[in-house]
Amino acid sequence: MDLWMRDITPSDGLKRWFAHDRSKWEEFRELEGKRRLVEELFELEKKYGSVTLLYSARNPGHNNAVALMEYLRLQS
Repeated sequence: MDLWMRDITPSDGLKRWFAHDRSKWEEFRELEGKRRLVEELFELEKKYGSVTLLYSARNPGHNNAVALMEYLRLQS
């Protein structure tokens, strides 16, 4: 891993609130206010061709990386 953009994912408080409750998924994946970091990530993608998003959650379908990926797709 070359770079950890910790602040681009949902906050620690939001992660605790979410607690992998799928009924809270829509609100959890809201990443408004992260535009500067998203633009930085897009620049890295242009420079390197791709980026890899990692997560450490037990749920492969509902986690920080998936929330970020969905947000990035909406922004591009």
